[in-house]
Amino acid sequence: MGNLRNSNGAQRGTGAADSALQVEYSQSGGLVTLLTQLSVSLAVSSYQAGLLYLIGRNPMGGLNVHEAAMPKPMGLSWHENGQLILAGGMEILRFENILGPHERLNGSFDACFVPRNVHTTGRLDAHDVGVASDGQVIFVNTRFNCLATLSSRHSFTPIWLPPFIDRIVDEDRCHLNGLAMRDGKPAFVTAVSRSNTVDGWRDRRVGGGVVVEVQTGRIVCDGLSMPHSPRWHDGRLWLLNSGTGELGVVEGLGREGEHSGSQIGHFRPVAFCPGFLRGLAFCGNYAIVALSKPRYKRFEGLPLEQRLKEADSSPWCGVQIIDLKTGSCVEWFRIDGDVAELYDVEILPGFHSPMALSLGSPELAKLITWNRTEASLDLTN
Repeated sequence: MGNLRNSNGAQRGTGAADSALQVEYSQSGGLVTLLTQLSVSLAVSSYQAGLLYLIGRNPMGGLNVHEAAMPKPMGLSWHENGQLILAGGMEILRFENILGPHERLNGSFDACFVPRNVHTTGRLDAHDVGVASDGQVIFVNTRFNCLATLSSRHSFTPIWLPPFIDRIVDEDRCHLNGLAMRDGKPAFVTAVSRSNTVDGWRDRRVGGGVVVEVQTGRIVCDGLSMPHSPRWHDGRLWLLNSGTGELGVVEGLGREGEHSGSQIGHFRPVAFCPGFLRGLAFCGNYAIVALSKPRYKRFEGLPLEQRLKEADSSPWCGVQIIDLKTGSCVEWFRIDGDVAELYDVEILPGFHSPMALSLGSPELAKLITWNRTEASLDLTN
């Protein structure tokens, strides 16, 4: 492959959103080693900064952080076919890695994610996103309180409503946000409340949060504080109880996710992280958790405030890797400065140094690729 201008280390990459942003990166001493051992890199979204971070290793053995400007990046989903799906401010983007297994860009990047499909939805405040077994993109339409899929004609096609929402309406009532996929189907969602009035969720941030099973509409866990990022991993349902700063598992569900008995499930904390938690991914016995600094009055009065005070700690922005066996943070990546909020994190398996191109960037305009192995011209006729 040819060359594109890139970033090394923590410098800004192609299409940085705002060169005026002042940030400082730091990481634990063993982060690069662990990423190498796991053979993964990380994708992290920050809607506040308008950046997609791709965190990997550079050829010198250090950490490489590539930034690509994106329109309000939110939910991320890696599909086993090599596609990366991103929910943006008014579109759903599908990225393809244009590099072959032995190709390198600028001599270092082993993956270059290019936006090959941009589906305009309008400002739906889309949060989590997933890919069904048939390739259908499913996303949380927070503005309209539903799960939705893409429409070739309209902004979205609703496919599911929580049982406590009475109709499709342009009002963020319960702040539906999280989506757990299981066996290629939407399995569980999180919402800040069961409110059925406009903006009703804001008054239920402390203990109104719920987990809903999609197939049955049953509430399988309640009493949560602003829950986010439900994920099905190793036969159990995990989530982030954001208002308490806790990563944990929902107990009372069977190994297949079926509710055992008539009692509602309960949340069991596994680890506390010093921040407002959104964004969760798994790699073996490790959980990768994204942390944000609480902002504005929307996050005031949460149990997280007291928990931080008791720990004599301040909230921070970044990523922590949690050992699920011990509940301890084993490695971390931290962002200080103007960027204080992240939304999602995803594992990119098999890549050591990924990058991405921004919509509308000069690099994207110049980059022309085609499948040379399938190209065939018959000029005899």
